[in-house]
Amino acid sequence: MGTTTRRNFIERTVLTGTVLGMTGGALEVYGHSADMKGRKIGMIGLDTSHCVAFTKALNSPEVKDEFFGYRIVAAYPHGSRDIASSVERIPGYTAEVQKYGVKIVQSIEELIAESDVVLLETNDGRLHLEQAIPVIKAGKRMFIDKPMTASLADAISIFDAARKWKVSIFSGSSLRYITGMDEIISGHFGKILGAETYSPAKLEKTHPDLFWYGIHGVETLFAAMGTGCKSVVRTSNENTDLVTGVWNDGRIGTFRGIRKGTADYGGTIFCESAIRVLGGYAGYNPLLVQIINFFMTGIAPVREEETLEILAFMEAADRCKTSMGVPVLMENVMREAAEKASRIKI
Repeated sequence: MGTTTRRNFIERTVLTGTVLGMTGGALEVYGHSADMKGRKIGMIGLDTSHCVAFTKALNSPEVKDEFFGYRIVAAYPHGSRDIASSVERIPGYTAEVQKYGVKIVQSIEELIAESDVVLLETNDGRLHLEQAIPVIKAGKRMFIDKPMTASLADAISIFDAARKWKVSIFSGSSLRYITGMDEIISGHFGKILGAETYSPAKLEKTHPDLFWYGIHGVETLFAAMGTGCKSVVRTSNENTDLVTGVWNDGRIGTFRGIRKGTADYGGTIFCESAIRVLGGYAGYNPLLVQIINFFMTGIAPVREEETLEILAFMEAADRCKTSMGVPVLMENVMREAAEKASRIKI
């Protein structure tokens, strides 16, 4: 689809408030339509390099047409309170985004008043529930950067709140859009029979092991395999994680988390007619394009079910580590997290 045609399509879908799905049915879109140009983005959390990368991409004089005039206009800087590597970044990243005309505000409420849509960028997933709820109650579409939360229960609560207040949200890693993935999931090489992915997997004691950084490679795995993982087993030591999932249809997918030696992103996807090696990390722009399209249409590019299954896979991996390698059933992880979420007061 050409740039002009694509732009016209998105403008029409937002103005009508609906998008036609592949079957021709109308999909519900939460949120109000608005002018295409000059939409104002508010950003929560200036403790991750993502906030600077997104600001440069959207606010620079050489901004690309694919971002349709969206700009980051305001930021609430406060992210993690006790993760030193995050807290120490805030002053420098605050100064950096101010160079691009971003106004620094003193509360999330003030940010909401300045913004049409929101990027929740706080590096600390433990804060995402409390930071997301005011945005949802205000009716603002929101992208939540990785990890969506530091627990599956918190993520379920956020999605439940979004349904209650009829607000569109989504979460995802830029590694979902690694080079070569689009062609593979399009079906060009036939059905995907299995996958092996890898990424750095640095640990942070405040988060379950894979939530902090291994999520990148796990998201690549699920981008290829889709939902339907039924059990998880993990082998782990100081330098490496190897997490294997068995899907309901018998397919097997594995994630390798790297903590020693050369650490990179990639994988191998086993298809019916080819074995495809994924290309390199494609940067933030492919994800940012998806975020902007989401802000315009209200259609999340990653389904809630898949995001929750990714988190459940990582929680299952944590349980397997503490249970001496006994396989963990995903349905048990999901059920227990739903019970916890039902006790969280929004």
